[in-house]
Amino acid sequence: MGSVREKEKRVKPISGSRKAGAKAGRTTKTQRASWVLRSDYVAIPRSAWTCLEKVLEMYWGPDNADVALVNFYADWCRFSQMLHPIFEEASDVIKEEYPHKNQVVFARVDCDQHSDIAQRYRISKYPTLKLFRNGMMMKREYRGQRSVKALADYIRQQKSDPIQEIQDLAEITTLDRSKRNIIGYFEQKDSDNYRIFERVASILHDDCAFLSAFGDVSKPERYSGDNIIYKPPGHSAPDMVYLGSMTHFDLTYNWIQDKCVPLVREITFENGEELTEEGLPFLILFHMKEDTESLEIFQNEVARQLISEKGTINFLHADCDKFRHPLLHIQKTPADCPVIAIDSFRHMYVFGDFQDVLIPGKLKQFVFDLHSGKLHREFHHGPDPTDTAPGEQVQDVASSPPESSFQKLAPSEYRYTLLRDRDEL
Repeated sequence: MGSVREKEKRVKPISGSRKAGAKAGRTTKTQRASWVLRSDYVAIPRSAWTCLEKVLEMYWGPDNADVALVNFYADWCRFSQMLHPIFEEASDVIKEEYPHKNQVVFARVDCDQHSDIAQRYRISKYPTLKLFRNGMMMKREYRGQRSVKALADYIRQQKSDPIQEIQDLAEITTLDRSKRNIIGYFEQKDSDNYRIFERVASILHDDCAFLSAFGDVSKPERYSGDNIIYKPPGHSAPDMVYLGSMTHFDLTYNWIQDKCVPLVREITFENGEELTEEGLPFLILFHMKEDTESLEIFQNEVARQLISEKGTINFLHADCDKFRHPLLHIQKTPADCPVIAIDSFRHMYVFGDFQDVLIPGKLKQFVFDLHSGKLHREFHHGPDPTDTAPGEQVQDVASSPPESSFQKLAPSEYRYTLLRDRDEL
């Protein structure tokens, strides 16, 4: 095996003619910025990931490119084949706008040759476009239109400043309080504190609105030094202050992520594919948009009863008007809302009366019955004998639960090559 420097020479540019230096195995910074790091050009040792990680690290490590778009593909996949020329042309367009090595990198990985890398990033369909920032993979992948313009616009959006600068503290009173707002107050912009804040904002800007104020503008809020404030949605919830080290990235990121990514998320037609691909069943509250009281009750009970189930099921809420079709699947209409249901991606199961959610342990038992198979079993074969009162006659009434509605939001076979079907939960 050669050194990492030697491997660097074997990574070939995605497109465009080679300059004189490239013929000799050398490249300029401008050329590198437009390259795709193709794993099939990398000499692979025993661990393919170890080698590729070293090569990629040179391009988007913590001190290098802040944005990298990686195409995980398979040569035999027709959708991957269709994307290749588009991906290459988009990289050429972006190269002209962001020519320096530490700005933008386009890369692609052949998942057939390097299945361990595909498994590491849980690639379940081809092509999959993942975004990396400062070496960290973003949770949301690119799911937009596969065109040169759309890809270029996406990168431009990622390169835009995620933080709005406040010129007057009076602007705080006009914030959109339906959003989660993170506000940083700093003495100066050129500081380690702000650089950490900026890095966190670049990662979480899709989940929160980030704002900042500096110097004399921020001085009234800096009585104990630079600080970060979280303003929850709504006008009644109190502000929360970050008390950790502002120069410690992990502490700052974890605190802000906890505030920006709620336990109960809203499902929309825009994020439905992303949520279904997480592979967890849905516990959903269907409610009218203006019915914030039911949502608050549901959020509180999920936090009280189900926090330990966070990794086994997704807690969601949905607008009854927008999701009429799933309601019809369970023989409900918006007039019946609020309604709680589970979608296992094979069947849908309805919780009892909404007010029963206030009965201690009732919602938790509903989720446990999903995991144990009881919900599925009872829908097909009637109530378990153990659930009947003494002396009560058991009626052997089998039924068929409604089919999943949200599985239709999963990645489409008309857009991706899907590697596996989701098993029934």
